[in-house]
Amino acid sequence: MAQYNDDQLKEIIVLGAGVVGLTTALKIQAHGAYRVTIVAETFPTDPKSSKYTSHWAGAQHVSDVYKDQRQRKLDQDTFDVLWQLSEPGGAAAGCFLRHTHIEYHEEALANAEWLHYMSDFKYLESNELRGPAKMGFSFSTVSMNTPVYLNWLLSSFLAKNGTIVRASLQHISQLLERGTSPYTGAQLHRDVDALVVCAGIGARTLGGVEDKDVHPVRGQTVLLRAPWVKFGRAMNEADGTRTYTVPRSNGDVLCGGTRETDDWYPVPRPETTEDILVRVLQLAPELVPPQTRVDREPTVEDLRPIIIEPGCGLRPGRKGGIRLEVEWLDVPTRGKVPVVYNYGHAGYGFLSSWGSANMALDLLENAFKTGAPADATPASGADCPSENPGN
Repeated sequence: MAQYNDDQLKEIIVLGAGVVGLTTALKIQAHGAYRVTIVAETFPTDPKSSKYTSHWAGAQHVSDVYKDQRQRKLDQDTFDVLWQLSEPGGAAAGCFLRHTHIEYHEEALANAEWLHYMSDFKYLESNELRGPAKMGFSFSTVSMNTPVYLNWLLSSFLAKNGTIVRASLQHISQLLERGTSPYTGAQLHRDVDALVVCAGIGARTLGGVEDKDVHPVRGQTVLLRAPWVKFGRAMNEADGTRTYTVPRSNGDVLCGGTRETDDWYPVPRPETTEDILVRVLQLAPELVPPQTRVDREPTVEDLRPIIIEPGCGLRPGRKGGIRLEVEWLDVPTRGKVPVVYNYGHAGYGFLSSWGSANMALDLLENAFKTGAPADATPASGADCPSENPGN
């Protein structure tokens, strides 16, 4: 990697500190040619809330992209990094659990070739199926203990001289004109050479982005304490219902779930929690403590003593999929500045985080290489269309 003097480094701001923002900041920082600052309203160290979806994610690498070739690459590139990070004895090994995962499908798919790259992939025999499943397959994968992994990403970024600034923005132009100085009080500032927007669901309302294709896909879960469970399991029903268990390295098991489009309700619904418990017990009765299963048939009541908490997050869905592209904005006193967009991952944030970060870095590098186009959008938002184009 080339060595750069401090005055040669380009100033990059990454907006957002969810898993996509943190991963993208780390990837850009590792290049060596950039000084990176993360600006966000919420960080992994903050108390859990529905405003910060990454805390609530299942964060197990199970891709279901079918025919979307771009998403396939993002997912596979991410898996390669996660598998390496989860190597036993590695610096991040404690964030991960390597385990066997089984997918059951009520509808008989032709195949699952998009997952053939996964370690130990195999199709199930008919006598291995359960419930309404007509096909199934298993493979080795990784799950992440999300609070631990998110803080590992953040601490890794800070350890490499990254900077974080807590700020609540109304418009991206507030960063483009004089960097973070309005929020730090610094008398001197460095000109921002590029902005990378990883704003998640905030991209819907953030001034200068205001992407109305972004919408919530509400997900509800239940976290259980079940250290005897070391496998993942999921049932995909014909009506779209997905029930799953995700074991974590610390002995917790995340159970879900729901996919509720355009539902903004910010806290767990008790009736949904009950429904999840019923479904996961049917899918994985092994969640009940072993001695109880020896004594009698398990019931939902046997799960209640091991409930840690119900959870709820608003996944940042986007009509048209992830937005990965560059736009040049004309900044007063500065001229044209590239803005890289990397948001709209829905439930694929952890699943495609490193692949998306790779693509965001490529877009950034290419922008600096080719330079600004003859025309650029005013950073103030004047004369801009009200909605951004899709992919």
